[in-house]
Amino acid sequence: MPVLYFIRHGETDFNVAQRLQGRSETSLNARGRTQAREYAGVLRDLFERARHQPADYAYVSSPLLRARETMELLRSELGLDPSACAIDPRLAEISYGEWEGFTLKEIQVRDPGVLQRRERDKWDFLPPGGESYREVAKRVAAWYATVTRDTVMAAHGGIARALMANFHILPEEEATHADILQGVVYVFDGGTLARYS
Repeated sequence: MPVLYFIRHGETDFNVAQRLQGRSETSLNARGRTQAREYAGVLRDLFERARHQPADYAYVSSPLLRARETMELLRSELGLDPSACAIDPRLAEISYGEWEGFTLKEIQVRDPGVLQRRERDKWDFLPPGGESYREVAKRVAAWYATVTRDTVMAAHGGIARALMANFHILPEEEATHADILQGVVYVFDGGTLARYS
């Protein structure tokens, strides 16, 4: 099984405000750009331990701007062509549909009780106009089936949660509640998960 070096995109102003981003096109803030560059140092250490060079790996990003910016900055720090990486739409963040741009508190005010319904079955819950974690996991599994070599990927919290469920690292419902941090490299290797920062 190919090893995945998963990176959540660097911080955005939506992250700071705790707004649901989903498919919204948000860019990195100053802290996010710093995090993106710092990922390169963590990756370089991991590559050295594995006795590999940065160019030995495949690189792929979500098509969303915040992930692409993260990938371009870290590739530049690794001495690689910033723009020479694959883009795969199956790695886009979970769609929150009509909820995008709102905080959970704002959503609760608009639709009292909806978040409690979501918490009862977060894996299959569908935000209005959005998608479920089950749907995300299906497209991520289809993407992983095409991966043939160890890969560095820049994507989103929802994608990491789907990987955790697909690799049976956590049960599906538990995976939906996993806290996916920025500034951490998550290494998925043969059904195990390690974190490095």
